[in-house]
Amino acid sequence: MIKNLLFLLIPLVSFSQTTTIQERLFNSYDQFKEESIQTRRFKHKDIQPLIDSLKYVKGFEISLLGESIQGRDISMISVGQGDIDVLLWSQMHGDESTATAAIFDIFNYLKADQALLKNLKVHFIPMLNPDGAEVFTRRNAIGIDINRDALRLQSPESQILKNVRDSLQAEFGFNLHDQSKYYNAIKTDKPATISFLAPAFNIDKDINETRGNAMRIIVKMNEVIQRYARGHVGRYDDEFEPRAFGDNMQKWGTSTILIESGGYPNDPEKQFIRKLNYISILSAIHIISTKSYLDARLDRYVSIPKNDRKLYDLKIENLSFSYLGLDFTVDLGIVYGEIENKNHSQFYCLGKISDIGDLSTHFGYEKLDASGYNFKIGETYPKILSDFEQFKSLDFPSLLAQGYTSVSINDLPEEIKFTNYPMNIIDIGKIMVPKNNTMPKSPISLGTDATFLLSKNDEVVYAVINGFIYSLADNKNNVKNGLVK
Repeated sequence: MIKNLLFLLIPLVSFSQTTTIQERLFNSYDQFKEESIQTRRFKHKDIQPLIDSLKYVKGFEISLLGESIQGRDISMISVGQGDIDVLLWSQMHGDESTATAAIFDIFNYLKADQALLKNLKVHFIPMLNPDGAEVFTRRNAIGIDINRDALRLQSPESQILKNVRDSLQAEFGFNLHDQSKYYNAIKTDKPATISFLAPAFNIDKDINETRGNAMRIIVKMNEVIQRYARGHVGRYDDEFEPRAFGDNMQKWGTSTILIESGGYPNDPEKQFIRKLNYISILSAIHIISTKSYLDARLDRYVSIPKNDRKLYDLKIENLSFSYLGLDFTVDLGIVYGEIENKNHSQFYCLGKISDIGDLSTHFGYEKLDASGYNFKIGETYPKILSDFEQFKSLDFPSLLAQGYTSVSINDLPEEIKFTNYPMNIIDIGKIMVPKNNTMPKSPISLGTDATFLLSKNDEVVYAVINGFIYSLADNKNNVKNGLVK
């Protein structure tokens, strides 16, 4: 929270006159970041106190719009006194929270400086689907995708959004989402960290003034993002979806910009992506206020690379192995599933082999060339450990070097679902007797745990544990977590 607004304004005005507003926003971001939100998984009860606190801040108006199906308040925060209404809504999908966090950073900025809002009144709905956010899932409490309910309006959340748009007759709208981190900017290895779309309002994808203005604003926003994440911008598919809010907002006369937050290297909680949302949204507000979007060329919108989906968390190239006396060389695509705890507040990763074969047209957040290495399935350490404490005291690099990738434990507490160590655990109490099968399985198969060893000259060089790499050569451990099987 901001404690001294005057102090925080000093860095913003101390830059030279040639410093752009985007640079000032980028460089001062840490002063305005809402520190109570640090991860992607937060709930309605976490943001409600932040909303309530705005009631006492000059220039802010809080409106209770209604309730979700399960009775959680849905609020709108309005700032500014201008004649142009801008509506932003986030987290209509409960597990898409990056922009929601950025909105509370934006509130902190606007507490200190509302000069950007000249000519505008900006309205924020920061969590349209609080029931979905409670369990960190896409749909609402009765299983409806709110973004496919713009026509029937069966959900109270959908009705709220439609009523607000109609009452405001908002000239501009921002539909804020998260997309899969496996999208890349087409023909590149760069994740589509931010993807934009000016949704189509009809099946022919015509461009009228409303949609054209959305495209022009996106052109300007793309220029901003390119300064800080060059090559990491994609253009979302504009296939017309007659049930979707974005498409209908455009049809109803609100110039609508879709922002999708994807992935970025080494940013699992999307904190850098959150910063990009903060900068791009505040920049867009400035662009609208000054009408600088009017000089943007529409051809630059279509020049933004399309989204593609050819990314893995880990891509292993040229992996050679034998099966039934035959030798094969393949690439592996490995992805990390997120397994949540019961409170939907934390998760661990489950690394699975997602694809096998020629993946030369695909990319990875991390890449390993296995050429010249020998593939080997790891073994289970022969000694059965008595408890988890004994496991924690093991010399893991030594075990990996000996070819072990798992350890058996006789008495493992039920609450332990994963480990923070580079070794998988076999829970003796859960072992199932395998069915008889005369045909041996391939050592590599789709959907299986990505755990194996790569050796050279009979020495283990790399251990892949749950899809993460442990380099024994330099004792570099990138294993986020091992598994309990």
